[in-house]
Amino acid sequence: MPLFQTIQFNETTKILIWKITESFDELYSQVSLKEKTQRRLDGMKSEMHQRAFLSVRMLIQEMGFTDKDLHYDEFGKPYFDCHNYISITHSHNFAAIIISEETVGIDMELQREKIIRIADKFTDYECDYLKPNESEEYIKKLTVIWGAKEAIFKIRNEKGISFKDHIRVHDFSLNKKQTSASLYFDDLIKDFEVHYLEIENFTLVYAFEK
Repeated sequence: MPLFQTIQFNETTKILIWKITESFDELYSQVSLKEKTQRRLDGMKSEMHQRAFLSVRMLIQEMGFTDKDLHYDEFGKPYFDCHNYISITHSHNFAAIIISEETVGIDMELQREKIIRIADKFTDYECDYLKPNESEEYIKKLTVIWGAKEAIFKIRNEKGISFKDHIRVHDFSLNKKQTSASLYFDDLIKDFEVHYLEIENFTLVYAFEK
């Protein structure tokens, strides 16, 4: 499938989403990879992971970049040589990127009951407003919270940050599609603007550092 969805958030921020329906060979034939990227691709054991990896290259090509423009720092955070920030996510049959002149992070997660079993590993502050008895909404809210914390972690990318202890996602309504969050870490307090939406049975979350 070609590009699944484009979201023009503002003048300097764009989100591109790819639904992965192509075979490995179809995707591979449409991208040009530098040697380092080819080695990384060859080392992946899962074909689904390989296809997601190649889909990200398709997305950056949609934005006028190539694999040669995309780099990773020592912590695995992607970056371009230019002034644009990039964040990457993939989950099952979706891949997405956000490119912006602002500092951004993105995450996409499948909504599933499994998240209830691990909720105590990444929520604490949020328990004050979560309602576990409302099962479907509870799953969706937990997925937003997890995605927000993933997106914020991708922005800060600092060793030692705990989703449960250091990142707080403030109360929100699923209908509003927006909330805020704060990071408390090493005497530092950082605030973030968080946006989220549903795509099929997935939740896409993206955050901006204020």
